[in-house]
Amino acid sequence: MVDLTTLRADTPGVQHVIHFNNAGASLMPQAVVDAITKHIILESEIGGYEAAEAQKDAIQDFYTATAKLLTTSADNIAATANATDAYARALSAIPFQRNDIILTTVNDYVSNQIAFLSLQKRFGIKIVRATDDSSGGVSVDDMADKIKSLRPRLVAVTHVPTNSGLVQPVEAIGRLCREHDVLYLVDACQSVGQLPVDVSQIHCDFLTATCRKFLRGPRGMGFLYVSDKVLSSNLAPLFIDLHGASWESADTFCLRPTAKRFEDWEFPYALVLGAAEAHRYALNVGIEAIANRNADLCATLRSQLIQLPGVRLLDEGNRLSSIITLISERKSANDLKAALSAGHINTSVSPHGAAILDFDRKNMLTTALRISPHYINTDAEINMLVETLHRLLA
Repeated sequence: MVDLTTLRADTPGVQHVIHFNNAGASLMPQAVVDAITKHIILESEIGGYEAAEAQKDAIQDFYTATAKLLTTSADNIAATANATDAYARALSAIPFQRNDIILTTVNDYVSNQIAFLSLQKRFGIKIVRATDDSSGGVSVDDMADKIKSLRPRLVAVTHVPTNSGLVQPVEAIGRLCREHDVLYLVDACQSVGQLPVDVSQIHCDFLTATCRKFLRGPRGMGFLYVSDKVLSSNLAPLFIDLHGASWESADTFCLRPTAKRFEDWEFPYALVLGAAEAHRYALNVGIEAIANRNADLCATLRSQLIQLPGVRLLDEGNRLSSIITLISERKSANDLKAALSAGHINTSVSPHGAAILDFDRKNMLTTALRISPHYINTDAEINMLVETLHRLLA
């Protein structure tokens, strides 16, 4: 059980908006805001380098808290500017050669798909997408067949795609990758903070995420998990600076032994400290409690949304996340979002270009409304959202 009274008292934003855009950026707890502003003030008073030195133990706790979220070691965590930055650093560490295969899905995040296409254009790699099964989500059987027959250089899966409410079977795919010794990259940008994410169960080599979504941290911070297998194989990002390696001689350098080889020297340390506070906050609430609360909220909301006139839910899969995507026959998603926003209800839209393969498969050429509840939302807020939509669509 979550203590809604305390959690909402910790969140100043709930006094101003009804926030259903947690898949974009959640409302930060006051403790996160305080951690950021306190360090900014300290930098202004004693200097940026000096402030980082004074807070080095607190900064290190970013790695400790993040590792606890993923059930791993702090040495396997790298801080990054965002999830896409983390993803690019992971991809750049893989020595792709012409005709190497990236095996992915039709629901991978748009930035990931573009990155694959860029690699294809530059290095001549091949992109293969496994098919979905009848219930929605990637077919584990087709993944297994393609891993065995194609021997991909990399398997890449987005745990919770940006729309359709889908939760992909990343653990089952991970077991296949481990069995066949294939590198495995998981985009957990939308899952960390709303669902339990255990890298020891997923068996991934890389996992990327952001701090601003369901973790309720600040924008401008993300992180990368790097497995012991990757570290011991001396894989490293293509562009390494003096933080990730030491310059040993005129023509040689030595990698750092930990995941910090994937970092740069410069950091917004105020955001690092804010993210650490957000991660501790999620751990204190309890990821299982958060997941259970979210499941209840979304079940209630979905059951009411399907009753609205002319509304079609796009969600699919045996397991659903805290991302609800819908279209209306009566109003565009952009019009609905604007009208909700005028009533201080935050949602977002998912355009066709964000999920071309998924939308084309569903014969959709339009934009969808995306609603993403989180554990601090209330039943009263859900009722307000549904009543407002009903009024707009009536």
